[in-house]
Amino acid sequence: MMAYASGLRVSELIQLKPQNIDIDRKIIFIYSGKGRKDRCSILSDTVIDCLNDYYTLHKIALWLFPGADTSKHLSIRTVQYIFKHSLNKANIIKNASIHSLRHSFATHLLENGIDIRFIQELLGHSSLKTTERYIHVARRDTLKIRSPLDTIEKLN
Repeated sequence: MMAYASGLRVSELIQLKPQNIDIDRKIIFIYSGKGRKDRCSILSDTVIDCLNDYYTLHKIALWLFPGADTSKHLSIRTVQYIFKHSLNKANIIKNASIHSLRHSFATHLLENGIDIRFIQELLGHSSLKTTERYIHVARRDTLKIRSPLDTIEKLN
């Protein structure tokens, strides 16, 4: 949920610590993301509700998502397995990976009218061209746009 809601890479997700989460400001701080860059992303109200439940049920110390050895975080491979298992359990046949959630985050923001430069910043891309690759699916919707000529009311 957090990967989709905030557009996180799986490596960023597993390395989250409780201090990376600012519930009051609805922000996630990502330190040393890809290219060793720091950035912030948005934190959804739904994720905040889940985190509050999560904090109640689990004693969180070092890592937000600890592994079997609580001094280490979950591995990328484990998260990928959990995602694939969840797809199967939900009877979703689509060929998807946990990284698909990051693509969906960007695509859905664009479809909701968010400027691509803001999406670029949330994803932590240096180049706008990289962000444009993530949102290629949204481009298909441009074919559904009606010409302004067709939307002008007829005068008679």
